[in-house]
Amino acid sequence: MNHFFRYILFFILVFISYLVQCQTIQVCKSCPISSLKTAISVAKDFDTIVVKKGTYKEHDIIVNKPLTIIGKNYPVIDGELKGEIITITSDNVTVDGLFIINVGTSYTEDYAAIRVRESKNFVIQNLVLEKLFFGIYIEKSRDGKVFHNKIIGDAVEEYNSGNGIQLWYSKNIQIEHNFVQHVRDGIYLEFSDDCLIKNNVSALNVRYGLHFMFSNDDTYKDNTFENNGAGVAVMFSKRIKMYNNTFKKNWGTASYGMLLKEINDSEIIGNTFEDNTIGINIEGSNRINYKHNTFINNGWAIKVKGACYTNKFTENNFLYNAFDIAYNSNVNDNVFDKNYWSSYTGYDLDKNGIGDVPYRPVKLFSYIVNRTPETIILLRSMFIDIIDFSEKVSPVFTPDDLLDNNPQIKKLKW
Repeated sequence: MNHFFRYILFFILVFISYLVQCQTIQVCKSCPISSLKTAISVAKDFDTIVVKKGTYKEHDIIVNKPLTIIGKNYPVIDGELKGEIITITSDNVTVDGLFIINVGTSYTEDYAAIRVRESKNFVIQNLVLEKLFFGIYIEKSRDGKVFHNKIIGDAVEEYNSGNGIQLWYSKNIQIEHNFVQHVRDGIYLEFSDDCLIKNNVSALNVRYGLHFMFSNDDTYKDNTFENNGAGVAVMFSKRIKMYNNTFKKNWGTASYGMLLKEINDSEIIGNTFEDNTIGINIEGSNRINYKHNTFINNGWAIKVKGACYTNKFTENNFLYNAFDIAYNSNVNDNVFDKNYWSSYTGYDLDKNGIGDVPYRPVKLFSYIVNRTPETIILLRSMFIDIIDFSEKVSPVFTPDDLLDNNPQIKKLKW
């Protein structure tokens, strides 16, 4: 037993010795150390660097040892448009509270305000990034956190702009409470698995609010994607969980709240799609559970392009969309059941809350507009009501087996 206590005492003494050795280095214009680069070069592992208020014209800052870098009153790190500003190449680095501006722009290099390369256990938080090419770029890294950052670009065209937060070949990254706007893609993931994207606002971006490809087992929840070029694109991925997000005001001739392409074994639950050209545009996606979503005031709530199997659309609200469903393929084994449709005109004689007449959500005019977009100008005419009624009585062009056999009489609440 005495041997055990000596063992514990030894480690306590080692830990105290470590704390004593770690130091805090001050950076300011009148301090002995007046640049972040110099502070990093003289720091020892696990030191803390405190950067005081001021403007520091520096770029190509390499953080190659475990350090904590903290800005007091948001000191400005000005890259003077010369290239990348901060690059982290060590594990166990925290960067907190800096205002980083003037990232260099290049057609051959993806310069970033802050890059994390082949590192783990990092924290990037409370940064303000402006006048940027790429904002935060995480590559071949894992077990990191990107929290409470404000990223504001000035992107106009896709070809000469970068992404706000980009992950490439990374794993187990938490991206939470960030505000991103005016970049190409607000948040972009490629070959990045087991990531959590939560409580972010991604708005006014040139292309997508969120875009990910070849990334599996990711969760995004409680985010807002508003007024982007084309909402959110989820491609070539599986086991994605999408909960309680808002997709709003993503308008344009080729725009949508969400694009799903080659997505399998996923869940889309509790989301709101409001005022989009298309709520969800679906192609080649299978075994997805769409539940407790609200589609309101969209052009099309859902467009299914084809090659979709074993999907379930249950207990969703379809409210005042110009078209609820557009379907360009066979129904296959997809199921629509127990949804509320604001345009349902059936009755409920037995008062059990379920319409006694099945609802057919695909209208003939939707079929016509898909093939001849110019006919959309007839949307509010009496002629459209007549042809939709005739198709309801005797379906010829629309899929006669696409029915909700249990349409809800009242709007669903969860």
